[in-house]
Amino acid sequence: MNMSTLKTLIVDDEALARSRLRTLLRDCSSPGAEVVAEAAQGAEAQQHLATLALDLVLLDVHMPGIDGIEVARALRSRADAPAVVFVTAHAAHAVTAFDLDAVDYLTKPVRAERLQQALQKAERFLKERRALQAEAAPETVLIQDRGRAERVPLSEVLYLKSEYKYLTVRTATRSHILDGSLNEFEERYPHRFLRVHRNALVARAAIRALEKYDDGEDAEGWALRLDAIPEPVAVSRRQLAAVREVLKEAR
Repeated sequence: MNMSTLKTLIVDDEALARSRLRTLLRDCSSPGAEVVAEAAQGAEAQQHLATLALDLVLLDVHMPGIDGIEVARALRSRADAPAVVFVTAHAAHAVTAFDLDAVDYLTKPVRAERLQQALQKAERFLKERRALQAEAAPETVLIQDRGRAERVPLSEVLYLKSEYKYLTVRTATRSHILDGSLNEFEERYPHRFLRVHRNALVARAAIRALEKYDDGEDAEGWALRLDAIPEPVAVSRRQLAAVREVLKEAR
């Protein structure tokens, strides 16, 4: 979503009122508004809301059939609902409007500066909601394989290994191949992954035990045992102290 231009639906049963709003919006900036559709009644507005990607609805209250309050009430269950600004000749519904999470309530005739303030409130509301949704969404890694894309939750990743030009992403049930960089994961998710080797990161939460490990090259080597998988993950001598420190903290 381009936050500097709000994709807008104007809903009002009076053509003159819709035209005035469209004219006022042309002079708005920071943010501006792009009118992508108009509706003269609630049912028509609901059709647009079901099919168009919208940031903002400028919504009249009193209309034949489905009124603006009903339109706004139906939007409350949608996580991607546009911001709602009521535009009406009646101030009596302001309390109801804000109970329906409207970001502003404008009375006619609408002044340009009040409309600009409403757009700013709508932009702020959308930014804050998007930030909250991003925080609530589980962190994932996008795996693309043979034209198919799959999002694997990072909470399921037990280790990542760098092999040739690719990463092996290991979960309890599968191994995925990813075109990526260990350094990127280490820098982005230090709370989640621990560097144990120049070519491996392990999930801190999955570490079960550190044990001696003979890989055929180094009989004095060490490896980590992780939850849910049988294969050990080798620990380099350089990273051994850091691994032991993490294990000590976990006790």
